[in-house]
Order: sequence, then C-alpha cells, then structure tokens
Amino acid sequence: MSEYQYDVFISYRHRAPVLDWVKNHFHPLLTQRLPDALPVAHRAEVFIDYEEIETGSEWPAKLRSALKTSRCVVAVWSPEYFRSDWCLAEWQTMRERERLLDMRTENNPHGLIYPVRFFDGDHFPQEAKDTQQKDLSPWNIPHPVFRDTPDYIEFDRQIQVVANDVARIIQRAPDWADWPVITPPIPTAPVVKGLPRL
Repeated sequence: MSEYQYDVFISYRHRAPVLDWVKNHFHPLLTQRLPDALPVAHRAEVFIDYEEIETGSEWPAKLRSALKTSRCVVAVWSPEYFRSDWCLAEWQTMRERERLLDMRTENNPHGLIYPVRFFDGDHFPQEAKDTQQKDLSPWNIPHPVFRDTPDYIEFDRQIQVVANDVARIIQRAPDWADWPVITPPIPTAPVVKGLPRL
C-alpha cells in the first residue's frame, strides 16, 4: 500500500437516527456534489463502510486500511459519536496525522477533519467544541420523506457548501505516507466455565 485510495472517509455513529440520515441523505448528496467541486482530472472517491466493506471481510482490518489511505475525514458529530470507541479512534487517527504534520497550529491552522454537527454540540468534549463545525442540525431529519419537503432544497445548498469545503481539504492534503492508525481496545471475551459433571 503506497498511495491514497480514498479522498474522504465518512466517520459516523452506526445508530439511528445518524445512521439513517447518513444513508438516506448526507452520503448520497455529498457523493453527487463533491465531483463538481474538484478539478476535472480528480475523481472523488468516498469511503463509507456500509458500501465498501464486502460480506466476509474482516471489518476492523478494512476500516484501518481505509483510514490509512484516505486524504481526510468527514465526521458526523453528535453526543453519541463521542460515546463510540470506534468513532473516537477514527477521529483520533486523523488528529494524530494532523499532529505529525504540524496542522491545526498557529502556523498552519488547517486540518484534515471536516466536522459536521448532526445534533447538539453542548455535550461534545472540549476539543470538539473548540473546533469549527458545519452545523447541519437544522436538517437532521433521517426519514426518506424529508426529500419531498421544501427544506430539502436548502439542505442540498448546504451540502454544496460542504462539498466545496471538503474539496479544498482534499486538494491541500499531504502526499501519502505510512500514516499511523489508532484502533479501539478489543474487548476480551468472558471466560466460560464448563458445566459441572453429574
């Protein structure tokens, strides 16, 4: 592995309502809008686990590989995001890359994480609160019928802003390197004692 495979890794909590919103609205619109925000020679490659991980694949290994070979992370933030070990590992993986590149500093305030606020913000950890976020919480309706409402037009406009912002991050991403990946601790299986003999 010696090059990027993805431009964007979408990091999100795999629980309703975030899961449904990402599947029904956010991911489809972002993948439609992102190619128009990039130069003609650049194809937009977006990793999202529900489409990219094939049945039978080793899920943690595929996630690690996708993170390592993605230019940036679009993180869908809600309080539940910060309760997930996997979401935190994805976020901290890209934070570590930024640290190695001296990003999010006074000399280089840009980063490789584009946070989208799905809900709240008051209950985020301080580091997240201190990070500029794109607030999409007014359009956080997960149901498919949301597409048939007048609010969806404004949501589409907001996703075009997201696509332009993310395209700028993609274009200034550093050359590929063997980036570190943080993984959450794997819980150990409980020890099962055998039944007593009769």
